[in-house]
Amino acid sequence: MKKQIIIFIILITAFLSCEKDDICIDAITPNLIIRFYNDTLHTELKKVELDSVWAINKNGLSAYKGVSTDSIAIPLDLTENTTKYIIENNSIKDTIEFSYSRNDVFVSRSCGYKTIFDNLQISNNTNNWIKSITINNTTITDEKAAHINIYH
Repeated sequence: MKKQIIIFIILITAFLSCEKDDICIDAITPNLIIRFYNDTLHTELKKVELDSVWAINKNGLSAYKGVSTDSIAIPLDLTENTTKYIIENNSIKDTIEFSYSRNDVFVSRSCGYKTIFDNLQISNNTNNWIKSITINNTTITDEKAAHINIYH
């Protein structure tokens, strides 16, 4: 009987000392969502013939090379408070510089931290094919809706 109690105690101790597996299923740092609209009818989405999209001093985003789309999701720089992108449409380039503040938020032990971007502003842009830009949300916490509208 003592032997069974000892085995039972050992099994309970072993079971309670196990940790659950940590798998990250929570959201990660969100991208900036941009939607493209018709300049004359602001409620109508208008596709863009993208030749390329890239951040200055970074590699281009291969997902947006030679595609026709009405929206893009681009990452912001996690180490700086500005990111400057060049968006090329039908061989015409426009540059947009985004400025923001960064706030690292602890998500979980398995996911670590994600960055929330606050006070999003457009600090500089060119108007070659882009006619105007509207900021819908100055805080980027997720990718559920467009943060920026570009009219062309």
